[in-house]
Amino acid sequence: MILCVVDDLMFSMKISTAAKAQQAPLAFERPAANVVERVRTERPSLVIFDLNSAKLRPFDAIAAIKSDPELQHTRTLGYVSHVDATAIASARSAGIDEVLARSAFSERLPDILSAAS
Repeated sequence: MILCVVDDLMFSMKISTAAKAQQAPLAFERPAANVVERVRTERPSLVIFDLNSAKLRPFDAIAAIKSDPELQHTRTLGYVSHVDATAIASARSAGIDEVLARSAFSERLPDILSAAS
């Protein structure tokens, strides 16, 4: 299962559509407080974060996942506006595995989902 921590409707639809085409199992988690527990109980193969979402507090969730010995090997990927150097640095500091510009994420989405499912 691939877990998405995304609140942008356009990207939610883009990810859902690509997952259906790839027959990749996908779930969304929007309450920021539930992300780590969802990762703990469902053990997704990948967690995708919208790094530009202040509401979802992605950096806190990434840091919590990566600092937990049971969860630290969970693969994490975030997409971000290519000009948001602060978000990119914050994600890397939190321990994210991969950061992509929104355009690269959109372009590579089928391959990302295929590799994770």
